[in-house]
Amino acid sequence: MQVESHDPRKLFERGAVILSFDTEQIWGYLDHLNEQEFQNRYPAVFEAHEKLLECLCTADVSATWFVVGGMTLRESEGARDLRMAGLPKDWTAEIPAGHEVSTPLWYRPSFVRRLREACPIQEVGLHAGLTHFIWTDRRATRNVVQRELAEGVKALEQALVRPVCFSFGREQEAYHELLPSHGIRGYRGRTPVLACRLGRTPPGALLRALDELTRATPPPVWPQETRAGLWNIPSSLFLYPIGPSRARVLALQSRFERFRRGLEAAARYRGIFHFCLHPENLAESRQGFSLFGDILEHLTQSRDRGDVEILTMGQVVARMERARERPTRISVSDSLVSGATGVVPRPF
Repeated sequence: MQVESHDPRKLFERGAVILSFDTEQIWGYLDHLNEQEFQNRYPAVFEAHEKLLECLCTADVSATWFVVGGMTLRESEGARDLRMAGLPKDWTAEIPAGHEVSTPLWYRPSFVRRLREACPIQEVGLHAGLTHFIWTDRRATRNVVQRELAEGVKALEQALVRPVCFSFGREQEAYHELLPSHGIRGYRGRTPVLACRLGRTPPGALLRALDELTRATPPPVWPQETRAGLWNIPSSLFLYPIGPSRARVLALQSRFERFRRGLEAAARYRGIFHFCLHPENLAESRQGFSLFGDILEHLTQSRDRGDVEILTMGQVVARMERARERPTRISVSDSLVSGATGVVPRPF
């Protein structure tokens, strides 16, 4: 359902860029990889998270970090934890008991605290829920998804974060109607290109590789109010894998080139270029942070020239809500609205 409203294409005086990161560590792979396999594939994963945050702070860039609720837990009894009651037992069976010292691949509340305290402000949203359960899974009843979402929100709130934005695990969208009742006002929808509509299928994988090979321009996007008070801000581009096997076929330069083209398209059409990745992606290659450094340098140069502005998802949602009350073009000088950061304001 799409709500009739003003035309969001007329609300921006220049292009905008959103950077959003699905911050999940091993939670996003618990049905595919064990701990050793995960560490072999993504060496130095902890350093990747810290270095990514450091890069953004040095460049004075805000981003939206979608965090799996389980990562914020100070300690957990694993599959026996009451917070996981009501989730499929065969899904939670491999979740270990522990805390950040004993099982840091699972529990990283200290990193979430650093996100809260970072300057410039980093928005913290919720990714998938408490355990990264996939909402289109055959076991995903309404009650199961409601539990996954409610406990994920609660986990972030206990970490002093009030999430207003959400991303679905593996872009598998369902049960949108549950989001507003838990304070979610914006979500990241699927990339509006054929390759992503085909999903995790052989034709979809082939088209994604072809887009990378031809360096196809990612589409600018605009917010859509899909339900009253709930805004979809789709992704424009996910970083294509940079591991050695992919990089031998598709050189890393294509990742930078597609970012550049996406940014230029957003500036040209006064839309949003929504660029996404998983922090561990940058640990797949020794050149990962060199590549991200080039991307960030190009972004900040475009910002400093006035070609684009850099926004978080919460800031875009806040703009859309203000535009409903004041239907005129939103100035690029609009300030950050309290409550749109996904961080509980710190007391003075």
